[in-house]
Amino acid sequence: MKKVVIFLNQFFGQVGGEDKADYLPAIENKPVGPAAAFNGMLYGSQITHTVICGDNYMATNLDAALEKIKKLLEGLEFDLFLTGPAFISGRYGVNCAQICKYIKDCFGVPVITSMHKENPGVELYRQDLYVMKGGDNARDMGEDLSRIAAFANKLINNEPLKGAEAEGYFGRGILKQVFHETGALLADRTVDMLVKKLTGQPYETEMKIEEVALVPIAAPLEDTGKAKIALLTSGGIVPVDNPDKIQTSAATRWGRYDISKMDRLEPGVFKSVHGGYDKNFANENPNVVLPLDAAKNLEREGKIGSLYSYFFSTTGNYTNVMESSRMAKEMIEHLKEDEVDGVIYVST
Repeated sequence: MKKVVIFLNQFFGQVGGEDKADYLPAIENKPVGPAAAFNGMLYGSQITHTVICGDNYMATNLDAALEKIKKLLEGLEFDLFLTGPAFISGRYGVNCAQICKYIKDCFGVPVITSMHKENPGVELYRQDLYVMKGGDNARDMGEDLSRIAAFANKLINNEPLKGAEAEGYFGRGILKQVFHETGALLADRTVDMLVKKLTGQPYETEMKIEEVALVPIAAPLEDTGKAKIALLTSGGIVPVDNPDKIQTSAATRWGRYDISKMDRLEPGVFKSVHGGYDKNFANENPNVVLPLDAAKNLEREGKIGSLYSYFFSTTGNYTNVMESSRMAKEMIEHLKEDEVDGVIYVST
């Protein structure tokens, strides 16, 4: 029986929510949370240990977290390392990918993770490891676990792999020469596709190229000391009554709020509605997310010409590219109308 170890964050490791995001790395000698479901899908292997670490601790103490996890695993025998699924959660996804790469390098075992295509962990680490194509939130847990388990079974039992598209993971940029399953020569397949294209018949290319929208970089401001600057955040800072009903995640709404007579954002007047980070610090001092106080200092010092009388806000948590583009275009109309020269965009 081959042995598998899985890594989970504090939420899926059943430790707690954001209040436990600083949870230090720990190990359980059993499958925890989704790991228990994995064991019913794996054949010839089983999950023996679960490593759990808080999202914040991993993100802010990466080297220390990896070293602690390495010590937890030293002396254990395992043949495969799994993490996630991380869905569209960027913080969790990057953590999952980082520890996969680290474990692969340190212990030399196969590693697998899973996340949604818009998770930043995909583009950062897809070339280094197997990242399965996953859903965008926990309601896709069952399907994601099935896909991971099916691929894990092949990997751990040294079964032939069919490539990224067939196996369901994001392409790693590796080209491998193989014989086509039909036995048809490349020249024959190419002509067949060309004929179908010219005659309007459906066909599928064997060389898929992903289209990535490229946003041109704006020219630098010639003199910031004369520029009108606006503040924009995806950190979810809004008036306490959230008048625009901006969602905590997967936002489709945004707000524009008057700060013309303020030198700073006051707690109790503004708050965060973001669902992807611990909001306690932001609610105690909203300026840590939307730095109005610092921007006002820059204005007084003459480092910027003037601060725009409004700030824009939405939440970037799970918000997809299509909605983000639409909201940005709507905000830009206001910025153009009021002759704003530049924007300071603040994330979390």
